[in-house]
Amino acid sequence: MKLRLSLALLPALLLCQPAHADITIAAVGPLTGQDASTGEQMRYGAEAAVADINANGGVLGQKLRLIERDDVCDPKQSVAVANELSGLGVFAVVGPMCSGSAIPASRTYNEEGILMISPSATSPTLTQQGFDNVFRTCAQDEIQGKIVADFIVKKFAGKHIAVIDDKTAYGRGLADVVRTELKKQGVTIKMDDSVSRGERDYSSLVSKLKEKDIDALFYGGYHTEAGLIVRQMRDQALTTVFISDDDLTTREFWSVTGNAGEGTFMSFNADPRARPEAAEAVAKLRAKGFNPEGNTLYTYAAVQVMVEAIRRANTTQLTKVIAALREGSYPTVIGPLSFDSKGDITRLDYIIYRWSNGDYTPYEE
Repeated sequence: MKLRLSLALLPALLLCQPAHADITIAAVGPLTGQDASTGEQMRYGAEAAVADINANGGVLGQKLRLIERDDVCDPKQSVAVANELSGLGVFAVVGPMCSGSAIPASRTYNEEGILMISPSATSPTLTQQGFDNVFRTCAQDEIQGKIVADFIVKKFAGKHIAVIDDKTAYGRGLADVVRTELKKQGVTIKMDDSVSRGERDYSSLVSKLKEKDIDALFYGGYHTEAGLIVRQMRDQALTTVFISDDDLTTREFWSVTGNAGEGTFMSFNADPRARPEAAEAVAKLRAKGFNPEGNTLYTYAAVQVMVEAIRRANTTQLTKVIAALREGSYPTVIGPLSFDSKGDITRLDYIIYRWSNGDYTPYEE
């Protein structure tokens, strides 16, 4: 393992805890700021999973105690949160949500011996660092990017293609995969550019798209900026098809675009809300007035696999829980999950969706 040698004392310390002490876990994500809608998905998913697990007796005779922390998807804030949690006796963290905050925070969680399971950080870098304690319940960008590139090659053969990113670990990382995969398949990218996250005026980008006569644009980035770009494209009568990523799995995207978002394509996993394993959790969440879209059920699943690994290991000794996570399959609300040696899930199920009338559905030609 890559954990510090001081962690050799961890099992003894854990065994000295009271027999019925709560197992403290934390959910970390953007609870405020422009990514708060995805943070809300995380919060509802984590709270629902913890409530259901505790209602069924908890694990090893102990209840889960959930604390929530806001990192605003900011790398510095995420590291500050990680340092805080290391002093609170937290066993595991569900999150962080964003790749740019998950990567630096993961180093602290590794050093401090805290299990980390992200439901949404898709950057390959996260699990390429060699940290044994880092897992995720979503597939990574090398898979998503290939699905997007294959879609572009098939649907827009011979057309003028643009690839734009927002310079973040998530947006640029995914866009780079799309660039590589398009080039592998002989596609010439007519316009290749970047924008800065947080911009509001994209008139110069729209002008470039018009000048280059772009038929289809892939944008690697977050839903707020994606929505603004789409709206400004349509306001200027630009009909370029807009294609983006799994951060658009929130109705906040449509609240930015309005009807201008009609026909937007995006990549995401097969909708877990339709799975029979998710029916009970989905019904409970909808009864609370919350639609468990996007990463909600991936967060629920992260709590599930963490708890089941503790049960299988019959201990909260970190090394034994990690070993359990790497063995066998785990039943979850998003279907059975198993993990490879890096902590990535082995199931690959990204598909293309299309936005229409304020909702997104699987795209079928």
